[in-house]
Amino acid sequence: GWPMEREGKLRLADVFVSITDPRQPGKVEHDLVELLVVAVNAVLVGADTFVEIELWAKEKLDWLRGHLKLEAGIPSHDTFGRLFGLIDPSEFEAAFRRWVGTVLPALGADTVVAIDGKTSRRTGKVDATPLHLVSAFAAGAGLVLGQRATAEKSNEKTAIPQLLATLALEGCIVTLDAMGTQASIAQAIRDRGADYVLAVKDNQPILADAMRDFFALFEAAPERTPHTVTETVEKDHGRLETRRCYAFAQLACLHKPEQWPDLKSFAVIESARCIKGKTSIERRFYLSSLAPDADRLARAIRAHWSIENRLHWCMDVAFADDQMRARSGHAAHNLAILKHITLNLIRLDPSPRKGGIKARRLIAATSDLYRAQLLGLA
Repeated sequence: GWPMEREGKLRLADVFVSITDPRQPGKVEHDLVELLVVAVNAVLVGADTFVEIELWAKEKLDWLRGHLKLEAGIPSHDTFGRLFGLIDPSEFEAAFRRWVGTVLPALGADTVVAIDGKTSRRTGKVDATPLHLVSAFAAGAGLVLGQRATAEKSNEKTAIPQLLATLALEGCIVTLDAMGTQASIAQAIRDRGADYVLAVKDNQPILADAMRDFFALFEAAPERTPHTVTETVEKDHGRLETRRCYAFAQLACLHKPEQWPDLKSFAVIESARCIKGKTSIERRFYLSSLAPDADRLARAIRAHWSIENRLHWCMDVAFADDQMRARSGHAAHNLAILKHITLNLIRLDPSPRKGGIKARRLIAATSDLYRAQLLGLA
C-alpha cells in the first residue's frame, strides 16, 4: 500500500486516485493508478512512446513490484495506448494541478507566469487537427503549472481564460505572446489578482502603429519625453547584443487605451545585434498593468522568453515530442501531461546535478535510487 503523505506533500499516486477509471468494470486486469505510476516512471527514464513504456516496464518489473502490486504484470503498449486515449484529460489536468500545488511553494509576488501555446506536429490523424496545448509556466522555477488543449491555434483565445481560471495567480505577473493580447484576457488576468505584460504585434495593427509612431517621435528628442530605461549587453562568440527596454506612461498616445483594464504603461524593447560588423535592430512592443518601470518590465519579458527554451525546446528535444504518434482519442494530450509531470519532477530534484534534462533522464534510467527519490518512492 501507499503511505498517503510524505512530509505533507501529495505523492503522485494519491493524485492519480482522483482520476475516474474510464474502462468497463469487471473487465479490468490492471489497476489505473499503478499503470499511471508505471507510465510516469517510464517517461522519466526516457520512454517517449507507448511501445517504449511497455519495453522498459517489462524489463524493470521486479523493481516496480518493490513499490507497486502489479498483480497482472505489465500490459501491452496497445493497452497503455487505449487507456491514455480514454482518460478524461480535464480530470488528468486537474490532478496535475493539485499535485503541482502541493510540490510548488506558493508563487511569490512578481513571479512571472508565462502562458504560451505549442502544437505537437505529429499528433494529427490524417483527418484530425494536431494537438495544440496552451501551458502556464512558472518561469523562475522552470515548472509547468497547468495546461489546456485546444483543437487548433485559433482557439487560444478561449483556452487561455479557461486555463487562467484554474491557477492561483495573486501577485504574479502573467506574460503572453501576441495571440493572447485581447482586452478580455487582460481582464481575466486582473480578475485573478495578477498583472499582465502583453506583446503587441501586427495582429493589433493600429495599436502597433501607434506605438511605432510614438517611439519614432521619442527618439528624435528623448529628453523631452518622461520615461525609464534599462540596458543589458550580451557578448557571445563574436556576437554583440545590446538590449534596451524603454517604459512609458503616455497612454493617451495609444489607440483606444481605455479598452485595456488597469493599463499603466507600455514598453519598447530594442535589440541591436552586431555580428561581424553588421548591425540589425529589432523592436518589440508591450502593454502592461505594471507601473512604467523599465527594470521590472524587462525582467518579466526576459522571463517569458525562457518558456521557449525551458519548456518547448525541452519537450521537442528531450522528450521527442514531435515524433509522438499517439493518435487515439485523448492519448496525445494525456501523454503531454505525463511529460509535463516528469519535467517538473526533474526540475524539483533537491540535489544539484550536472547536465540537462536528457542527462537526468539517463541517470534516472540507470539509478534505481535516483528514480525512487524523484518519484518520492524512496
